[in-house]
Amino acid sequence: MAETIIKIEHVSKSYGRGNVLDDINLDIRKGEFITIVGPSGCGKTTLLRIIAGLVQADSGTVSLGGKDITSMPPYKRPLNMVFQRYALFPHLNVYENIAFGMKLQKKSEEEIDNKVRRLLKLVSLTDYEERDVNSLSGGQQQRVAIARALANSPQVLLLDEPLSALDYKMRKDMQMELKEMHKKLGLTFINVTHDQEEAITLSDTVIVMNEGKIQQIGTPEDIYNEPCNSFVADFIGASNILDGTMIQDRKVNFIGHDFDCVDEGFAENEPVDIVIRPEDIYIVNKLESVQFTGVVKSCTFKGVHYEMFVDSDNGYELMIQDYNAFEPGSTVGLIIKPQDIQVMHKYKMENTFDAVVIDSQHVSFLGSEFECTVPERFKPDDKVTAHVAFDKVDLLDYCQDGKPEGKVRFIIYKGDHYHLKVYKRGQTSVYVDTNDVYDKGDLVGINIAPEDIIITACDE
Repeated sequence: MAETIIKIEHVSKSYGRGNVLDDINLDIRKGEFITIVGPSGCGKTTLLRIIAGLVQADSGTVSLGGKDITSMPPYKRPLNMVFQRYALFPHLNVYENIAFGMKLQKKSEEEIDNKVRRLLKLVSLTDYEERDVNSLSGGQQQRVAIARALANSPQVLLLDEPLSALDYKMRKDMQMELKEMHKKLGLTFINVTHDQEEAITLSDTVIVMNEGKIQQIGTPEDIYNEPCNSFVADFIGASNILDGTMIQDRKVNFIGHDFDCVDEGFAENEPVDIVIRPEDIYIVNKLESVQFTGVVKSCTFKGVHYEMFVDSDNGYELMIQDYNAFEPGSTVGLIIKPQDIQVMHKYKMENTFDAVVIDSQHVSFLGSEFECTVPERFKPDDKVTAHVAFDKVDLLDYCQDGKPEGKVRFIIYKGDHYHLKVYKRGQTSVYVDTNDVYDKGDLVGINIAPEDIIITACDE
C-alpha cells in the first residue's frame, strides 16, 4: 500500500454559528487520485483550502510527508491549486502564464523553456505558446491553468471544481485528459466537485461529504454498490430508496413483499433502509414466476437505455432502467435478485431533541415553546428528551403563530412518501416524513401536535 502523503487529524472549521467542518480525519496516499464530492455547502472546498493553506482551521492538524504544515503559509507548501475560474493573467500569453511561477523562483531561461515545452506537450497545447489566453476556449484555458500549476513541480495538485465552467462535451473530454495526466505524472491529485459522475469516472478513491462530515470513503465501485447510508445512495447515482423491515438474516420485507437478500447481522424485525439501483430491477412481459407486478406509468428513451417509472402492486413508485421499452399503461412482471438488494441501518429511528421543562404542559426545544403532556416526575427547568416520530412533524408553507422555522436541506423519495431533513439554524435538524412536495432550500414552519411529543429523562 502506498505511503500516506497528507494526513488530516481532527480538523474543524466554523463561520459564525455554522459548523462547516466537524472533526475531519483523513489519510491521502501518495500518487492517488482522490475526489471529494458532496452538495453545495457540505465543506469540501473549505477542506481543500485548508490543505492549501488559504483557510486556517479552528482546530486540528494537517501534515504533509510527516511534517506538520498547519501553520505554514501557502507559498511555502509544496503543492499548487487549480481554481474553478482559471485565474490566468490576461496580459500574458500562454507561454508566459505557464512560466510565471518559475520566473519568480529565478529559474534559468533554459530550464524554464524546457519545462514549459514539456508541459505544453503534456496538456496537448504544443504550438499554442504565443496565443493570447483570451482567444482560447474554456477547455484550453483550463489546460493552461493546469500546466501553470504543474510548472513548479508540486507534490500535490489541488483541483477546485476545475471542470464546472465547461460545457458537457468539453467536460467529458477534460475528464479523460485529467485522468491521463495523472497516470503520466504519478502525482497526488485532490479534486473537489459536486458532480457525482465526474467523481466516479476520475478517481481511485471517492470521499462523500455532507454537512461538514465525511459520510463514506471508498473506491468508486464501493461507493456505488455499497453505500453506507441513504444520503450516499441518493447522492451517488440514481436509486430506489425504500423503507423496509429485516425479518431475519437473509430475509427482508419492503414494498409489501418478502424478498431473499444476502445481508446478515440485523435484529429481527429491525426497521431498515433498502437501496436498489434502477438497473437491478428486471422487468418482463410474462407475469408467471415473478415476485410482484406493476403498471408502467412512463417510459423515456435515455440514449443507452429506457427509463421507466412503474407503480408496484402495493402502490410504490419504482424507477427502472432497461434496454427494452415497455408501453405506459401495460402490466409487467418484476424481479429483484438477492444480491441486488442493499440493506442499511437507519440513521435515526425518530427525532430526539434536547428539551427543558417549562411547566406541566409545556417544554422548550428547537428554540421554541411546545405544548405537550409532561410526566409528573419532571419539574420546571428539568432537562429532558423530547421524542417525535418523523411522520408526526407537520410542515407549514410559511411560519405562523410563533412556530419555529427551518430550511429544507435534503429530500429522499421513499417510493410512497418523501423523507426530508429540515435544518434549524443553531439547533438539531428535524427529520420529516410527508406526502407533500418541497424543494431543497424551501423555508418552512415546523408544527408538532401536543399528543405527538413524548417526554422522557435524558438517559432513557
